[in-house]
Amino acid sequence: MHWWNDGGRKLTRFTTITLEDVIHLLGLSVNGDPVIGRTDSSHQFLVENCIACFGREPGPQDHVLGKVNLAWVRRCRDTEPCDTHESIERYIRAHIFCVFGTVVFPDKSTTSLNSKFLPLLRNFHWIPAYSWGQPVWHIYTDRCVMHHYTIGKRWMGHSYYFLFERGSVCHS
Repeated sequence: MHWWNDGGRKLTRFTTITLEDVIHLLGLSVNGDPVIGRTDSSHQFLVENCIACFGREPGPQDHVLGKVNLAWVRRCRDTEPCDTHESIERYIRAHIFCVFGTVVFPDKSTTSLNSKFLPLLRNFHWIPAYSWGQPVWHIYTDRCVMHHYTIGKRWMGHSYYFLFERGSVCHS
């Protein structure tokens, strides 16, 4: 949005996202346990959490230095039969983990996801009990300061975050 002053000089007005916007637009809770990730890049940590969340152990080519290959997580999700309650939960965990690594908490890597968020997904029924809005808002506002509103427009377009509170969406 641009405004012009009386001297013909272009002034820019920036809009920012508030925590209340995150609550309403994305449906993320700001009440509950804090979202904190254990920083552990050990092979044992990664394997234990992948087995607990996805029911599978990643192969040697599917992880490196505490990060899980995005293609492997997507294969886990896409090959899940979704014929039992447990398999539906594994599917949803894999999808949420993909969203974490690519949209909510992305880093410079475009091919791997940080395993530090896996423990937060282990107990399926605790996922909506965490306070997701605050860390998402914090990361978003940090990026907006650096990149103005361009990333914000693209980032806000990912409105399927309702999955965090309404996991049953993936039953179809």
